[in-house]
Amino acid sequence: MEQVSAGTFKAAGKVIAVHVAYRSRAEQRGITPALPSYFLKAASSLSLSGADVERPDGCELLAFEGEIALIIGTAARRISPAEAWSHVQYVTAANDLGVYDLKYADKGSNLRSKSGDGFTPLGPGLIAAPSVDPTALRLRTWLNGTLAQEDSSAGLLFPFSQIIADLSQLLTLEPGDIILTGTPAGSSVAVPGDVIEIELDDPAAGLPTGRLRTTVIQGQTPMATYGNRPKITDADRIDAWGSPEAAGLPPQSFSSDLLRKLLSVGTATLSSQLRKRGLNNVSIDGLTTTQPGQRIAGPARTLRFVPNREDLFTSHGGGFNAQKRIINSLHDGEVLVMEARGDPSAGTLGDVLALRAQVLGAAAIVTDGGVRDITEVAALGLSVFHAGAHPAVLGRRHIPWDTDVTISCGGATVQPGDIIVGDADGVLVIPPSYAEDVADAAIAQELEETFIAEMVAQGHSVEGLFPMDETWRARFTEWAAGQTGAHTADRAEGADTP
Repeated sequence: MEQVSAGTFKAAGKVIAVHVAYRSRAEQRGITPALPSYFLKAASSLSLSGADVERPDGCELLAFEGEIALIIGTAARRISPAEAWSHVQYVTAANDLGVYDLKYADKGSNLRSKSGDGFTPLGPGLIAAPSVDPTALRLRTWLNGTLAQEDSSAGLLFPFSQIIADLSQLLTLEPGDIILTGTPAGSSVAVPGDVIEIELDDPAAGLPTGRLRTTVIQGQTPMATYGNRPKITDADRIDAWGSPEAAGLPPQSFSSDLLRKLLSVGTATLSSQLRKRGLNNVSIDGLTTTQPGQRIAGPARTLRFVPNREDLFTSHGGGFNAQKRIINSLHDGEVLVMEARGDPSAGTLGDVLALRAQVLGAAAIVTDGGVRDITEVAALGLSVFHAGAHPAVLGRRHIPWDTDVTISCGGATVQPGDIIVGDADGVLVIPPSYAEDVADAAIAQELEETFIAEMVAQGHSVEGLFPMDETWRARFTEWAAGQTGAHTADRAEGADTP
């Protein structure tokens, strides 16, 4: 087995990195790409095992990413996936290091955030590509001796052959070029003093690279004022650490207190409060629910179907398509909203995928299309809002096209992260910035309406009561003092709390 050396780096021309490429990473991030995408790293970022890497002064989020590196042996241009592996000379372990503090300044290029000196260690050993099974390589990362990442090339969304062939369509891959093939779940932040170790092996062949060892040190030279300085948000911290909890932040979803408030009031009341704030087009119309007695509330994930066209269904409709990918990446409490153009003449959901969503903790599914296996779906207990039952599979009318984009569902615009609230009366879309204010106002409104209903039931006229004049307002204030807690608890009973 050869060793990575300075000579290896001299032969390197391009260093190409794949964005999200492992299923485990996609599920952790909640977004699964349909096709691979790429960025470049500077060849000057390459380094050897045993070298230090500097966390730049003023930066907080230096993240490690264990990856499998492919080293090209023979030139490849417009090759097919079947030919691709024959152009790889070696595989080895790599660390795709980066500082999230500078991502904002890169506008997607990752140039500064990913190309610092020493930000791409490789090695220590080079394994000859013909000696291994490219679908059975094991990748492991340790942080200070604790296993942080473990996956295999079998967990890739895009096999090596697809990545190599895809890249070769527009650029020539030359001998010495390096392809970093993405990182699995478990990537996180390293701080000065931490030691990161990464090893690649083929367990069946007994061929390991040995551990690629990198020690983090603290940079001492401040960033110059004539360039972009480090800057981060809580969203950057969550991305770098891997989760809100790991970053020391509250869960990314809206608070349990807001959830309780939204589940304590009806959509009719919420709708009136939204209307008072000028939001008249936030109801998803024409739907019924499989669980009329349940209330649901949760952040939206989105899926868009486009009209079926046979050639496009062949390329986008089969296999692990966009619908299966997003359902497989749902998180606890999320609501999947599917745009089917209001066409119920084919199913957009069946019992198996509904069960998968339920197992993952989804709060509900909303579609303005049809649902198959409606009896079985209803028996799951998961709230599914739909435009009707239909026995046909989705391919009769729809192609699963893209995910986590702005969509139209039942006449309403829905963006990822909008808050979806639903009950037997219907489904509403609440912009997150309005949610707290609308929920508080709706609770107050329902309390007033409860008082008014009690007074009418006792025989009082609605004159001066609905709406309330000063006399009735004073009586209401006295009554309400002892009612708020009980009202909220009663209204929340039977809610579908994620």
